[in-house]
Amino acid sequence: MRQTLVAGNWKMNGSLDANRQLLNGIKAGVAEGVSAKVVVCPPAIYIPQAASLLNGSHVSWGGQNLSQEKSGAFTGEISADMLLDQQCEYVIVGHSERRALYGESDELVAQKYGAAQAAGLIPLLCVGELLEEREAGNTESVVARQLDAVIDKVGIAAIAEGIIAYEPVWAIGTGKTASPQQAQDVHAFIRRRVAEKDAGVAEKLQILYGGSVKPDNAVELFAMTDIDGGLIGGASLDAEGFLAICRAG
Repeated sequence: MRQTLVAGNWKMNGSLDANRQLLNGIKAGVAEGVSAKVVVCPPAIYIPQAASLLNGSHVSWGGQNLSQEKSGAFTGEISADMLLDQQCEYVIVGHSERRALYGESDELVAQKYGAAQAAGLIPLLCVGELLEEREAGNTESVVARQLDAVIDKVGIAAIAEGIIAYEPVWAIGTGKTASPQQAQDVHAFIRRRVAEKDAGVAEKLQILYGGSVKPDNAVELFAMTDIDGGLIGGASLDAEGFLAICRAG
């Protein structure tokens, strides 16, 4: 049985005071009883604060991005080892905003996945299609291309060490959400795609939904056979709302 996982991606939001209130609220709520695994991914500059406040709790933390390089003359970049120094357990790789706004290719995303996995971090790989790709009937081919790039680079065994998040780009920050069945269909496709390489890996693989999950749709989404939790954006910035999503699992 796969455990539900709920990860909060704060994106470029937060302040020391706001973070303290948010993290303390999440920590207290999880301590009262949440069966899902809970993770927060603050901006890199706030990871030390998260580590300090969450240490010893049932909430894990991670990064929103990392470099594919171990060290060197890469101004502004953050390595896997630096995240490990802050006791990060997870790191998001290939988020649609990284792909769209910063030109991250499938090959670069695969390199980042490999760097994270090799260092001992759990990579949370994002895949998903644009609105025009869905309307053209290309959802599965796009998702397959993004997923295959990583499998071809690191091998199927490394996929067993990570997590996949399906994020339909057209449903991020737009208020639109794929119906539970639409989301389930793509999650099932991802699991079948992995099963073509290794059925055992596919069965255990956690696949999260990352398209505008809210407290009022989380229960129905998480009830789907192949949806194992959520990668939460804006709703993760409100402790009560985020906890309501966590309890949905």
